[in-house]
Amino acid sequence: MLNVQVVSPESVSYTGEASMVIARTVDEGDIAFQPGHVAFIGTLAVWSVDVIKDGGERDTFAVHRGFVQVSGDDITILSDVSESKDAIDTSRAQKALEVADAALGADADDADAAADKARAELRLRVASGES
Repeated sequence: MLNVQVVSPESVSYTGEASMVIARTVDEGDIAFQPGHVAFIGTLAVWSVDVIKDGGERDTFAVHRGFVQVSGDDITILSDVSESKDAIDTSRAQKALEVADAALGADADDADAAADKARAELRLRVASGES
């Protein structure tokens, strides 16, 4: 079993055991960690992290950048923001998406608006239960 922590400066989103953790890193893309995985440190993309428990139950978190560290059977997800499905304010995320779309309509090269859009889309995807 893996010992997993999903944390941000504001909260601990998850602490417990899992049989697998799936994350998306900037350099490696999607990567799955299981017991016995080699030591690893990676930079997280703005994407979801799936914590899969022994019976197949899956907890999904919206993760907004950060790092994943694997040491033995310990996995730590350190992110700027991590939100569980139940913690996401979908109306706020939808409004943020609309604001970002409007900003990108005015300036297609607006990097901040593109980042805001990616975070809002991630929140909406995780809140809807999509992996």
